[in-house]
Amino acid sequence: MPRHIGIIMDGNGRWAKKRLLPRSAGHIQGAKAFRRCLRYCSSAGIECVTFYAFSTENWKRPQEEVNALMKLFSDYLDEGLEMDDDDVVMRFIGDMTPFDSSLRQKMERMAADTAGNHGTVCNIAVNYGGRDDILHAVKRLMKDGADADSLTEDSIGANLYTAGLPDVDLIIRPSGEQRISNFMIWQAAYAEYVFMDVLWPDFTEKDLDAALEEYSRRNRRFGGV
Repeated sequence: MPRHIGIIMDGNGRWAKKRLLPRSAGHIQGAKAFRRCLRYCSSAGIECVTFYAFSTENWKRPQEEVNALMKLFSDYLDEGLEMDDDDVVMRFIGDMTPFDSSLRQKMERMAADTAGNHGTVCNIAVNYGGRDDILHAVKRLMKDGADADSLTEDSIGANLYTAGLPDVDLIIRPSGEQRISNFMIWQAAYAEYVFMDVLWPDFTEKDLDAALEEYSRRNRRFGGV
């Protein structure tokens, strides 16, 4: 089993378009798929799972869609986890500064409320980009007085948004697209990728099982023989 799974939640808009529905309807169904997948990862004992929810590039989408996404995210935070006894640790990774103070406070509160849990760590990547993650880490090091000669892979890794967590082992992208879209560039240096044709709102536990089965067949050599 992988220690850390990354999931690019893709295909909400196309799911809605196929049904002649507004794109916001696809995002609502996508949120349900997120809950299904997180519960399954938690019950399976996955150490860490990172969901790509909103990228640094997603601000380019129509304002109406961005507003709908922000409301959906806010509503989810209001509802809370409702995860019964799954003991999930919730974290939010990315640059939070563009979000309004109310949304930031809700994220901070959920992270604080679940920090003492001991189960699956769930990262929700919001206003996240892999390049921005690396840039953010280097800027932090420079502010702390680091110079070029003192930079190491370990020091950069320790200042990423995912500091303290294992590198991602498996990245799953549904929707039929086969690209990484600026997701966890540093952490995925040796990740296995599984691309699937199912749209994210239709993604089920069976699809996750299929991805895990494919992962189990891979021979991970990490540059060796």
